Amino acid sequence: MGQRGKDQQIDNIEFNVADIPRSKAFYGAVFGWCFTDYGPTYCEFSDGRLTGGFTTGEPVRPGGPLVILYAADLAAAQRRVEAAGARISREIFAFPGGRRFQFIDPDGYELAVWSAEPE
Repeated sequence: MGQRGKDQQIDNIEFNVADIPRSKAFYGAVFGWCFTDYGPTYCEFSDGRLTGGFTTGEPVRPGGPLVILYAADLAAAQRRVEAAGARISREIFAFPGGRRFQFIDPDGYELAVWSAEPE
């Protein structure tokens, strides 16, 4: 996640993939996306407007990519998510560039919220 997003807006989409080079080749050839590698298990992509990532750090999930929203205050966002009835599927964790948590919405979709704020 390259830059801070706008508070409470979709900021990033993450695809769990089986093979990062294959995904880069596909999306680069078909859509002209650009890529930045962050080690063997994560690659950021940019379509010129939105950034996202390919990761092999989690299993490939049917149902699509992980939609990631930005929050200036991660703890407050988590409180609002829980108060609205969502279940936290992954507690707040740090990664290079920030921290995030993941949740299951009332219809069963998993989303994430990240922040560039320090721990």
